[in-house]
Amino acid sequence: MFEWMAWTTPVAVFFSCIALMLLGMTVWEIKSPTTLRRGFLPMETTRGDRLFIGLLSAAYTNLAFVGLSGRLVEWMGLQTEPSIWISFIFSMGLLALIMRKG
Repeated sequence: MFEWMAWTTPVAVFFSCIALMLLGMTVWEIKSPTTLRRGFLPMETTRGDRLFIGLLSAAYTNLAFVGLSGRLVEWMGLQTEPSIWISFIFSMGLLALIMRKG
């Protein structure tokens, strides 16, 4: 069923984190309904809005890293491509920032 996708460990961890976040947000919303809040984003958002924006940001961060990793080898004179875990950690930090301060 999942043969079409390259299920590496970082990819599996990334999608597992997304599934856990969605489950956690669902439970949180049932226990404590959200209200609109204004942070550094240019609009009032709910927790769900910030999660959606954060997940999109995390996905684009990972895609940009994958696209640029070959160039980083050339530009920085690296022996091998940088680990995808760098991108994962950065994108989860970005997601946390958006959820907390956005």
